[in-house]
Amino acid sequence: MSMPELALALALAWGAGIRVYLVLFLLGLAGRMGWMALPADLAILSHPLVLGASGLMLAVEFFADKVPWIDSLWDAVHTFIRIPAGAALAAMVLGDGTAAMPVVAAILGGAVTAGAHFTKAGARSALNLSPEPFSNWAASFAEDAAVPAGLWLAIAYPAAFLVLLAAGAVCAVLLLRWILGGLGALVRRLRSG
Repeated sequence: MSMPELALALALAWGAGIRVYLVLFLLGLAGRMGWMALPADLAILSHPLVLGASGLMLAVEFFADKVPWIDSLWDAVHTFIRIPAGAALAAMVLGDGTAAMPVVAAILGGAVTAGAHFTKAGARSALNLSPEPFSNWAASFAEDAAVPAGLWLAIAYPAAFLVLLAAGAVCAVLLLRWILGGLGALVRRLRSG
């Protein structure tokens, strides 16, 4: 496994934790347009039907993510979609023919996806406690921009991406209390409503 492969696998896992359909669509589009050669196991993402499905879900997610509390409900449901998808994407990048590597990649990818997903969901739930919608919209548009930027960085500068991913993990740990507070608010809201 090379550093570029590791960076791509972890970037896809990280991005899937934030915007899974954006990751699927961008990767498929990049393969379809010839902007990058996709790993063999990911080539299916460039199929027109897959691009259409991921593009449709990208549009739905884009709008759902802009509405306070709808975004948190979307995140709650997508806990069961993003994490397995991120694990699968990482495994598909690092599937080198041996039995162990895809499993290791799925474990690491799933952990990275879960970390990104729960950080996003908790932070957005905490932002939803604010009475104004602007912080929620700013966070949503920042996520829309961060995912393609992260994917580009992982492809163009894999070492820089890995350093930033590690720094982001440290920041998430430092903000854990705030994130858990946001997740707690979401759970209370779902139970009461």
